[in-house]
Amino acid sequence: MTATTSQQELIRFLEDRFACAQACTECARACAVRASLVDPDGTEQQELVRRKGIMCAEVCDATCRVLSEQNRLDESGIRVQLEWCRTVCLECAHAFDDEPGAEDAAKACRECAQACTDFMATLN
Repeated sequence: MTATTSQQELIRFLEDRFACAQACTECARACAVRASLVDPDGTEQQELVRRKGIMCAEVCDATCRVLSEQNRLDESGIRVQLEWCRTVCLECAHAFDDEPGAEDAAKACRECAQACTDFMATLN
């Protein structure tokens, strides 16, 4: 491997990390907004959607912090965080699927899950 190849790999790694963090930020925002629109005194299904939205926003926010900070989390710790985020995002997207007006939030969740999957693929 040449120095140029390793530099290109590092650049690609950082770009993928940034793209994942950005997708997490977008998803957290969309989920927080969507959760705030659900009536807290609504049906059991609405409460489930609200709770999933809040949880997704929190997990995405935490994942973004892990990816943005220069912390010393090892690769396996980052992988666990990404997998957790991916799983929660997909669950939230499914919950949003049946909610009128939640299409954009569900899309943001799926995009975040895909970004987490893509970034995990770059980890050794």
